[in-house]
Amino acid sequence: MAVLPPSFEDLVQSSDLPVLVDFYADWCGPCKLVSPVIAQLAKEYKGRIVTVKINTERRGALASKYSIQSIPTIMLFHKGKQLMRLQGAHPYESLKAELEKRLS
Repeated sequence: MAVLPPSFEDLVQSSDLPVLVDFYADWCGPCKLVSPVIAQLAKEYKGRIVTVKINTERRGALASKYSIQSIPTIMLFHKGKQLMRLQGAHPYESLKAELEKRLS
């Protein structure tokens, strides 16, 4: 789901479901590795989380606001509170375990 910054802020602040955010860039090799992992998690957790991808090249101000200095950066928010922040291309098992810790 592509989201513009005002919609993103509303989503992160008010979503009843936790919001998993993938900050990425099209040219980023590790981002391309983690993208299918995020897609798989989005399918598995459908109805339990909302998944959003933010292109840091197109949404530089948003990336700056969240201090994104390395990509990919994966964050989890719920009701405006940051629950998780991971940098780099983590394998499926690792991301799922981190997500489970925060959702249980």
